[in-house]
Amino acid sequence: MSEKKANVAIIGLGFGAEFIPIYQKHPDVNMYAICQRTQSKLDEIGDAFGVDKRYSSFEDVLKDPEVDFVHINSPIPDHGPQSIAALKAGKHVMCTVPMATSIDDCRQIVELVQETGLRYMMAETVVYSREFLFVKEMYDKGEIGKLQFIQASHQQDMDGWPNYWPGLPPMHYATHCVGPCLALTRDEAEYVSCFGSGSIREDLIPKYNSPFAVETAHLKFRNSDVSARIIRSLFDTARQYRESIDVYGSRKSFEWPLIEGEKSVIHTAKKPEPDIPELVEVPDYARLLPAEIQSFTMGGVYDAEDSQHLSFIQGGGHGGSHPHLVHEFVSALNNNRDPYPNASQSANMTCVGILAHESALKGGEIIQLPDFTFSK
Repeated sequence: MSEKKANVAIIGLGFGAEFIPIYQKHPDVNMYAICQRTQSKLDEIGDAFGVDKRYSSFEDVLKDPEVDFVHINSPIPDHGPQSIAALKAGKHVMCTVPMATSIDDCRQIVELVQETGLRYMMAETVVYSREFLFVKEMYDKGEIGKLQFIQASHQQDMDGWPNYWPGLPPMHYATHCVGPCLALTRDEAEYVSCFGSGSIREDLIPKYNSPFAVETAHLKFRNSDVSARIIRSLFDTARQYRESIDVYGSRKSFEWPLIEGEKSVIHTAKKPEPDIPELVEVPDYARLLPAEIQSFTMGGVYDAEDSQHLSFIQGGGHGGSHPHLVHEFVSALNNNRDPYPNASQSANMTCVGILAHESALKGGEIIQLPDFTFSK
């Protein structure tokens, strides 16, 4: 891009409002416009943050030539269609997870990015959380040794959540556990097999297009001998909210805290048995960010008790990832490079979940990932 700061328009102001002050303080981007279908909500947020350019129509945002990129935080069924429309309108796209809810929408996004040269990034929070950045640093330094196995989970109780979750089987929103598995080595999934377990309440089955209380998938890495296991549950399974990744290597292994607020564990090989596990305090990684936005790794818009977004109440604030997501995409635009994850990587992460659910319905049948989700 040129030396002119890119103009961002945030689409959806529930979770999306969290990012407004981050963009406002980032030195290399301009918080240009916000979009929300409900006028009262649009004006409330616009007034609170001093954003003058406001749209109640997504289509009108796309017609504005001053908008360089959109940051989509709309309901999940809108992610694919809105990303496709934005790319067709010549806008770069950052979109919250998942990328889309169908294989075809994922394919269209990848093809549009290839055809237009525009940038796309799925804003997967876990791969920029402090816990993930910690184990990624361990892996990159060689402290893990030979990587042997990864397991990850995303479990939560969806009772009481808003109705923007219609018709989503657990694995259709699996990027919080698929993403970190693949991001650790920057590999891709080649194929997946999944089993469903247990059952949810009869009234929920038609609404969520799935009978399963838990879905557990194994995915095979494309360029290594490593496989990973991922676990998803949404209803009728007792568990505190948890997004996690456990990494097992020949020299050291890392395990995410079992309970929110507790410490992580590092296991070191060849020590006396009682000394193998060690509780560790995971550091914050604000130092990787411009000074202006470092404070957002430890707090955000929804800090007041009466206005916390559910991602903070149940999700622990996404591990300080929000300013990292903003900085990664802005840096990618300004340096004319792909962000991580880019379009094909985002498609691979998303399609693993979609195909895993298909596999579960077929009794664990192995299903190959489509070629368009591979980078090479």
